[in-house]
Amino acid sequence: MVLQKRKMMLCQRKTVNFPGTIIFRSIGIRTTECQKPFMKRAFYLLAVLVGLSISPHLHAQQSTDSLLVSATLEDCLRYALAHQPTIRQSFIDESITDRTVKSKLADWYPQIGLDANLQHYLELPTNIFAGNPTKFGVSNSSTALFTLNQNLFTRDLLLASKTAKEVRKQSQQTTARNRIDLVADVSKAYYDVLLTNEQIKVLGEDIVRLERSLQDANNQYASGIVDKIDIKRAAISLNNAKAQQKSARELLTAKQAYLKQLMGYPENAPDIPLTQNAEQTAAQVSAADTLQTTDYRNRIEYQLLQTQQSLLEANVRYNKWSYLPTVSAFINYSFVYQNEQFSKLYNANYPNSFLGVKLSLPIFQGGKRVHNIRIAEFQLQRNQWDFAALRSQINTQYVQAMSAYKSNYYDYLTLKDNVEMAQDVYNTLQLQYKEGIKTYLDVLIAETELRTAQLNYYNSMYQVLSSRIDLQKALGTLTANY
Repeated sequence: MVLQKRKMMLCQRKTVNFPGTIIFRSIGIRTTECQKPFMKRAFYLLAVLVGLSISPHLHAQQSTDSLLVSATLEDCLRYALAHQPTIRQSFIDESITDRTVKSKLADWYPQIGLDANLQHYLELPTNIFAGNPTKFGVSNSSTALFTLNQNLFTRDLLLASKTAKEVRKQSQQTTARNRIDLVADVSKAYYDVLLTNEQIKVLGEDIVRLERSLQDANNQYASGIVDKIDIKRAAISLNNAKAQQKSARELLTAKQAYLKQLMGYPENAPDIPLTQNAEQTAAQVSAADTLQTTDYRNRIEYQLLQTQQSLLEANVRYNKWSYLPTVSAFINYSFVYQNEQFSKLYNANYPNSFLGVKLSLPIFQGGKRVHNIRIAEFQLQRNQWDFAALRSQINTQYVQAMSAYKSNYYDYLTLKDNVEMAQDVYNTLQLQYKEGIKTYLDVLIAETELRTAQLNYYNSMYQVLSSRIDLQKALGTLTANY
């Protein structure tokens, strides 16, 4: 009894430290050795509950981390290059190409193999010796053959070694082409959404003016100055502006969806918050150097064609190497077990081993090698015509892009002046109408001209920005370094 009491007192006095002790102490619970199993279970249960309560918040945070808080053009381009499925697939294709090259080059290393078998003769084979049939062999046998083969020269490995760099380069150039195309498409879609927003604002300002004009017409009608025709005209113009704004908003939704698609943006996420305004966009409209001339070597398509030509030249050499022999060295070692009794099969081993060099050379294949060489040469000649077609295509793209840019830039400057003049005309006529000098029809026409000039101005801004991107792409100066 005395010993048991001492143990209980010692148990009550002895405190322990384990994960969660500090937590229990902080809430006023003192942990002892006797309470250790219970407290551990309580701590782990508490940890699980806390983890379950935190995980939804972590998931929500991770899902919102992929959304843009503010989106400049550079932000959208960086996001697109990181999330767009086509670009991600291009990087995966690069990895596949790299692994494929390494797989081909792995044949330069020694190839080690093992073949093993176990067999039992139901009836021993028979040979004829001196005219007498004689059975030979044993009923049970087992062999294990280790082989080591080292390729010394094969045209397949020679081709893989010579073209490894070019094959990887071709894959990287394909990714670069996809990135450039994505930058061009996202930039155009970004400007389209941005300027559609500005057009909606223009229509909103026009609606405010028309509502004010309608109120003025009502007041003048009540005063007996005008008849109901001015009121009806104002109402018709107001309804048309509202319908046009509604159409623009629906169109904006479609353009936002297209921009999300190009960027790889979550489709159920809110609209991308574009931060660039009309003034900042207008500042980006600057005259490009129209004296630049196209250089085919700057185009990624031309670079890809050059890489393809190198690979086709290597293919011609590969087919010419078909006249060379294939040489390899090998070492074989066999474990051979034989015995009439299966239980004693592995008691005795009768090994054998040998090494040698193997040379393989097809002598005659019906002219197959000659035909393959001619096919490879024709493919190379065809690629030369691809160069000619591409140069013509690049030149046409450059001429069309330069012409479109010059035309759109001239329209942009003209329409910019038109907005200022239309605003002055509207302000003047509005004052004259209030003073009774001009009719409401004059104000309505000025209002329509102002709205049209503003909408055309933003359309021209998009056209000049879009055509400048096409010009940069045609010149090969559009980059994807974001």
